[in-house]
Amino acid sequence: MDIAIVLAAGEGTRMRSKRPKVLHRICGMTLLDYVLDASIGAKIEKNIVITGHGGEKVKKHFKDKPIIFKDQPIGEDVPYGTGFAVMQAEDMIEDDSTVVILCGDTPLITADTLKKFVAYHKEGQYHGTVLTALLDEPAGYGRIKRDKKGNISKIVEDKDASEEEKEINEINSGIFCFNGRLLKGALKKLDDNNAQNELYITDVVEILNREGYKIGGYIIEDSIEIYGVNSRNQLAFCEKVMRERINKAHMEKGVTLIDPSATYIEPKVIIGADTTIYPGVVLEGNTSIGRDCVIRTGTRIVDSKIEDGVVVESSLIEASKVGQGSNIGPNAHLRPDSRLGKNVKIGNFVEVKNATIGDNTKAGHLAYVGDAIVGRNVNIGCGVIFANYDGVNKHVVTVGDNAFVGSNSNLVAPLKVNDYAYIAAGSTITKEVEKGALAIERGTQVNKEGWVEKRGLKKNN
Repeated sequence: MDIAIVLAAGEGTRMRSKRPKVLHRICGMTLLDYVLDASIGAKIEKNIVITGHGGEKVKKHFKDKPIIFKDQPIGEDVPYGTGFAVMQAEDMIEDDSTVVILCGDTPLITADTLKKFVAYHKEGQYHGTVLTALLDEPAGYGRIKRDKKGNISKIVEDKDASEEEKEINEINSGIFCFNGRLLKGALKKLDDNNAQNELYITDVVEILNREGYKIGGYIIEDSIEIYGVNSRNQLAFCEKVMRERINKAHMEKGVTLIDPSATYIEPKVIIGADTTIYPGVVLEGNTSIGRDCVIRTGTRIVDSKIEDGVVVESSLIEASKVGQGSNIGPNAHLRPDSRLGKNVKIGNFVEVKNATIGDNTKAGHLAYVGDAIVGRNVNIGCGVIFANYDGVNKHVVTVGDNAFVGSNSNLVAPLKVNDYAYIAAGSTITKEVEKGALAIERGTQVNKEGWVEKRGLKKNN
C-alpha cells in the first residue's frame, strides 16, 4: 500500500495570521487542498495529515475528505521538527508499505510529479528516495550529498552546513519515499543534536545510508513545484503561478482569454471552446460555462451553470443556472437559486433571487424578481417589484406565459397572474389576475388648474 504523511502542523508565524498556514488560499483553494489533491491524484491510497496549531480548524475544513488526522503534541518539552511530526503516524505505517512524506505548504506539487517520483523509487528498488531540485540560489534549503555511485548519503540542513556544503546546488524538497519498516526503525534512532534542537526527517536518510541501505535522488523537472509558502509574498507568488497554469489549460482547450494575467479562474471551473473571457472576470467554485459565450469585464460567477451562447456584461451570478442564448447585464445580480430558461434577458440593475424564469422572458431594467415562477414570453417592465416578504415569511408570485407586467408595478405575494394577463403600469396587485384580463390598481388622477400660480410658485423667465 502507498501511504502519504502530510506535514501540516506548522504555526506559520511569518504569515501573521490567526488562520493555520495550510488553510490560506490560492485561487480559491487552501494550500493543503492542493497537496491532498495531488496525492489522491497520484493514486496514494491512505492519506494521513499531521496537525498541530489550529488543528481543529484544519479537521473541520477537510471533514468530508477521505483522510486520517493525527495530532502533534504542543508544548515546551516537545522536540518538534519534521521527524517528530512523522512519528505521530507510526501506528498507521505498515511494514511493506511505501510511505510518501509531503509538505502541506507546497501547493504547486502535481499528481504527475508524485506518480513519477513513486515509480522511480519502486523501479530503482530504493529503500528511500528524496525528491530533489537543482537551484541557482540554494540558500535556505538542505543540501544533498551523494556518494560515488550517485546515491544520496546525507542531507545537510542549511543552518548546519559548512561553507563547502553550502556551495552544493542540489537541494532537498522536503518530499520523501521510504519503505515502511525501515522508516519506523530509523525514526527510533533520531536525535535532536543540531542547531534547532529538533528531530529532522532528513536524518533518516543518513541513518539508512549508514546501515547500508540504498537512497535514491529523483531530480524534479520543474523546481517551481516544490516552492513552499511561509509568507504573504510567497502566497501571492504561488497564486500567480497557479493562475497561469489554470488559464493556460483553458486556452489550450479553445477558450479565448483576452488578458490571462487579469483573469481569475479557480481550479474546478469548466469552460467550453470558443468562449471569450474579458479582463477582470472572476470565475469561482463549481462553475461551468458553455461554448460560444462572452463574459465581459467586471463579471463574477460563483457555483453556477452558464449554458451555450450566453452573454454576461459586468454582473454577479451566484449558485444559479442561465439557459442557452440568454443575455445578462450590465450590472445585474442573480442571487442563489435563480433558474433562467433560454433566450432570457436580465438587464441593467435587475435582481433575481430564488426564481424560475421561462424562455424568452425579459426584465430589461430596474426590477426585483424574488421567490417567483415566471413563464415564457413575459415582459417585466422597468421598476417592477415582486413583493415576496411580509415581514415574517416569504411567499411566491406566479406569472403565466405571455403575460405583461407594466412599469413601476408591485406584485404582492402570494399571487397568481395567469397566462396572457396584463398589469397596467403603476399598479399594486394583490389579487389573482385571470387569463387574458387587464388589471389596474391606481388612485384616481386629479388635475387642479392654476395650482402653481395660486401658490406663487410660477417664476418669470
